[in-house]
Formats: sequence, C-alpha cells, structure tokens
Amino acid sequence: MTAFKITFQTPEEILDFVSKVEKYDYAMDMKRDRFIVDAKSILGIMNLGLNSVIDLEIYGDDCKQLEQDISRYIAA
Repeated sequence: MTAFKITFQTPEEILDFVSKVEKYDYAMDMKRDRFIVDAKSILGIMNLGLNSVIDLEIYGDDCKQLEQDISRYIAA
C-alpha cells in the first residue's frame, strides 16, 4: 500500500485528479476524519471538501507513474 496527503483548491482540480487516477487499475480510497470515499468518485471527493488535507491510500505496489501524474495535488 502507498499513501499520500492530497489537497484540492478548486472543483476543477478534483475533476482533473479523477480523470488521472481512473486510468489505473489500483483500488484507491480517500479519507478525511471518519469519512472514506472511492478515490475515483468525483462526488465522493467533493464531499470531503476543498482546502483540506485528505489521505489517499493506494492498494498497489509500484505507483511511481501514478505519483508523477498526481504530483501537483500532493500536499507539501
């Protein structure tokens, strides 16, 4: 499993993120507090909110290309 901290500033960023992650076969969840949603669900991620740090968990081993694709959303 691989994990990242993700943040979004606008709804357009969520749309772009989902279009990138849905190309991969990995199962992925996003968590904030007690809420867990599928990382490939636009509405689910929007419910987690903007300008928040969200945990992304990827259930796969070699995620280097995925990490590069979503690097602009990884929180510092």
